[in-house]
Amino acid sequence: MATGRNERQGARTHVLLVFAMALVIVSITSLSLFLIRQDLRTQITDNLSQDLNHSVVTFQSLQAERLEALERENALLADLPPLKALMTSGDDLTIQDGAVEFWQLSGADLFALADATGRIVAAYTKVPSADTKLRQELKTLLAHPEKHYLIDGESLYACSVRPFYFGSDEEGTLLGYVVSGSSTDRTVRQMSQPTAVEATFLSRGQIVASTLPSSIQSELAQKSPLISKMLRTPASVQLGDTRFLAFSEDLSATATSPLQLVVLKSFGPAERWISRVDRTIVIAGLLALLLGTVLMIGLSRFVTRPLEELSKSVRAFGIGNREYLIPQHGTQEVRQLSSAFARMRDEIQQVNRALLESERLATIGRMASSVSHDLRHYLAAIYANAEFLASDRLLSKERSEIFADIRAAVHGTTDMIESLLIFSRSGKGTRRSPELMATLLERATSLARQHPDAEGVVMEAQYGEPTDTAAVVDGKQIERAIFNLLINACQSVRASEDAAKVAIVLQTEADYVFIKIIDNGAGVPENIRNTLFEPFVSEGKQKGTGLGLTLAHCIAAEHGGEVILFSSRPGETIFQMKVARNLPEQDMTVAESKHRDQVAAHENVQI
Repeated sequence: MATGRNERQGARTHVLLVFAMALVIVSITSLSLFLIRQDLRTQITDNLSQDLNHSVVTFQSLQAERLEALERENALLADLPPLKALMTSGDDLTIQDGAVEFWQLSGADLFALADATGRIVAAYTKVPSADTKLRQELKTLLAHPEKHYLIDGESLYACSVRPFYFGSDEEGTLLGYVVSGSSTDRTVRQMSQPTAVEATFLSRGQIVASTLPSSIQSELAQKSPLISKMLRTPASVQLGDTRFLAFSEDLSATATSPLQLVVLKSFGPAERWISRVDRTIVIAGLLALLLGTVLMIGLSRFVTRPLEELSKSVRAFGIGNREYLIPQHGTQEVRQLSSAFARMRDEIQQVNRALLESERLATIGRMASSVSHDLRHYLAAIYANAEFLASDRLLSKERSEIFADIRAAVHGTTDMIESLLIFSRSGKGTRRSPELMATLLERATSLARQHPDAEGVVMEAQYGEPTDTAAVVDGKQIERAIFNLLINACQSVRASEDAAKVAIVLQTEADYVFIKIIDNGAGVPENIRNTLFEPFVSEGKQKGTGLGLTLAHCIAAEHGGEVILFSSRPGETIFQMKVARNLPEQDMTVAESKHRDQVAAHENVQI
């Protein structure tokens, strides 16, 4: 059994070493993974923010170039004599019919002509739109020369407005205005393709132009209140299954209606790259764990095996095996430790042999002193009374008294021998069965009352309902232990000047039974309280072997409990014995039945 346990402990040592190494590797790998991920995420966010800023700048540059081109085209159209002649006709239908040719000539996505008062005479777009809404937006555009974005329903145009005159621009007569517009879709897609940046224009919560897939445009429109707060402040936005970094640019100052440019870039490619980095780090960590485990197993076997053998030697010596071989191999430190332990073992063996011999002689001396004193006391009483019996002049009553003294001396000798025998075989041959502790207490009290030391002592027992005091115990041993505690109490109170009283209190809990022996003696002397339950210890008693409390304590310990000096002061000393019940339900029933049989037998005897 010891060998198997040692091998398991050795195996646990290897496992603990490997586990500690694995924990270190896993912790370092996890920490590295966490720090690298944090650094990569920060770097990726910075890079995406730079891409978004660059995209906005690129868009603004492209739009500026496109507006310059529109202005040049408008300047050429404004100088065409046919256009001027068309506007001098003064007929709206004539102008509208003639304007179609100029629209086709310009190639613009939006084309419009207005008279000198700013009234829109003709307006055309490649995308069908509400004519009334378009004319209102064109009027706003004409009224604010600084604006160049026009929003028509779900279309966004970058527009150029050019007045044209009859005569020179400085001195001629204003004939009207020519408006050309280019859809921003082409500009946005030019910006998006090389940088993978998505762009969206929002106006009053509606998308007017976007490079996003149509499946997530509506979700972006729902988040427009949140996005409106991202002015030049990058923030993460979840659209569908994709997470974007986004911020917005307010273009309302240059548009006929509130307008925001939202640029977004997906985290998807970066997260896939981070996942590849994570896998690489995890694989490296697993390889390190595997190689480290193999290396740690080898090192642990080389380093710890001699220590395990030395530990086995120490445990073997601890359980009394003095011949177990001490290892002489391993590292230099282990060999030095083995040599030191070998010397220590030899010294301890020599000291132990001397101590055992000294203790044996001291124990024999104490026992011989105690036993010889009591035996001489009893033998002297027997011898003296035997001489009295030899006289022919004794009366019958006197002979009876002498016989009683001899009988008491013989009983005292028998009790002393029985105590020695019980002490010598304590813990052996215990036979347990369900018993009622109240019954055992009654028996012990009855025996104690008949003892000479209990003469003149008033004993009172309190134990409540007897059937509630069942326990699985060795009845004879428990009875003996209670008897010893009672006799000890009787011997203590006999020296008291007050009326000698001994109280026995029995208390039952779920798992234990407590028996308290309370006397009104002088108390336990201070000098023996720490050694009270050691054998052959007594103070102030004329007779006794000093084994009574020792036996009671041993019997209680064998029954899962103990005997303690609960309290001690002049006028009140309390010894408490605790015994484990260990009582299944069926054993309680047996104990109650046994108690009823005993009560019935007692009643029959009285009848």
